[in-house]
Amino acid sequence: MAFRIALSGMNAATSNLGVISNNIANANTVGFKSSRSEFSELVTTGSQALDSAANGGGVALRPTRQQHTQGTIQFTDNALDLAISGSGFFTIERDGVEQYTRDGAFQVDADGYVVTAAGARLQGFSPLVGGGFNTADLTDLQILSQESAPQATSEVDATFNLPANAPVTTGTAFSPTDPDSYNHATSVTVYDSLGAPHAATLYLSRDTTVNNWTLNLAIDGTDVGSPTPLEFDSSGALINPAGGQIAFTGLTVGTGTAAQDIALDLSAITQFGNEFAVSDISQNGYENGRLNDVEFTADGILQARYSNGQRLDLGQVALSNFRNLDGLQSDGENAWRATADAGQVRRGAPDSGDFGTLRAGALESSNVDLTAQLVEMITAQRSFQANAQVVTTADQITQSALNLR
Repeated sequence: MAFRIALSGMNAATSNLGVISNNIANANTVGFKSSRSEFSELVTTGSQALDSAANGGGVALRPTRQQHTQGTIQFTDNALDLAISGSGFFTIERDGVEQYTRDGAFQVDADGYVVTAAGARLQGFSPLVGGGFNTADLTDLQILSQESAPQATSEVDATFNLPANAPVTTGTAFSPTDPDSYNHATSVTVYDSLGAPHAATLYLSRDTTVNNWTLNLAIDGTDVGSPTPLEFDSSGALINPAGGQIAFTGLTVGTGTAAQDIALDLSAITQFGNEFAVSDISQNGYENGRLNDVEFTADGILQARYSNGQRLDLGQVALSNFRNLDGLQSDGENAWRATADAGQVRRGAPDSGDFGTLRAGALESSNVDLTAQLVEMITAQRSFQANAQVVTTADQITQSALNLR
C-alpha cells in the first residue's frame, strides 16, 4: 500500500515539475498565461480500507488551471502590435477554426491579411458605408494596397483683411495679367475630378464707391465665373453678398474632367486699417494618394494612411470573451479554442461593455512570475525526494520482514 501511495506522490510531483517547467520555458512568450497544478486526495474503498482513519490512497493531479491574470504591457515600435489591457481575447481564424489569443504580435501576409506568426488571420468588424462598423459579422482584416481616390474641390474658405484706404484701380478692365486692374491677390491650390492640382487665384479690386470691392476668380491664369461685388459697412464688416457666400458653378478646370461647383466662403473677411493680410485660406479637395502605412487606433480601428493626407478605416478589431475562462482549451501557438464548458462566446468592440482597452504599438508579456516558479520547483523537488524516500523505507521494511526466520 505504501509503495502505491508513494508512487502516486512521485508521479504527481513529476507532473507538477512539467507544469512548472512549461511556465518557465514560456516566461518570454507574448500573451502566455501560466498554469497552476492542483492536487486531490485519493482514498481506498472496500476491502482495501482497513479502517476509516487509514483509507488514504495517495494523490492525483487534477487538470491544470491556467491563470488568466494581466501580463505587463511592453511598448514597441511596431504599428501592428496590439495589447489588451483588461479582459477579452483577440479573435483569429486558422484553417477554418476560430481561435482566441492574447498574443498581439501581428504582421501582414503576402495577400495583405493581418495575421499572427502562425498565419492565423485576425478577425474584425467591416466598416459600414454611412460610418461605424458591422458588429453582427466577423471578417478577415485586410490591408488594401490600391490608391486613395481623389476628391474634387467643392469648397474654398478664405479669411483676409482688405485695407480701407486702398486706391481705386486704374486699369480699364480686369485682367489677371494686368497688375493695374486689381489691388491685391491671393491663391490656393484646388483639385479637379481626376485629382490634378490647379492654381485658383482671388483678385480683389477697389471700386469707386466707398466700401465696395470687386472679386474675380481665375484658375490657372484664366478668368472664370462672373465678377462679384463685395460691400462692407462703416465698421468694416462684410454685408454683401449675404453671409459671405459666393457660388461658382459649372467650372471645367482640367482636360477630360467633370464640371464642378466651387462654393467660396468669405464670411470672415474684413475691411480694416491700411494693410492687406491673409489669415487663412483652405479648400477640401485632394489628389489621389499612395498607401504610406497602416496603424491601429486606441479604438482598435485599422486605418490606412495615404500620401494625400487621407485616412481610410479598413475595419475594427473584434474582441471575444467567455463566462468561464477555465473552459477554454489550449490549442498551441498561444491560442485557445472554445469548449462547451467555456460558455457562449460574446463579441464586442474594445473598451465597450466588459471588454478591455487596446494599446497600439504594444505587447502583453507573459504573466509568469519566475521567482514564484523557482520556489514551486524546489517544493516539487522536495516532494519527489520525500516520496522516493518513502519507497526506500517501505522497501527496507519489506526486506526486513522477508528476512525474518
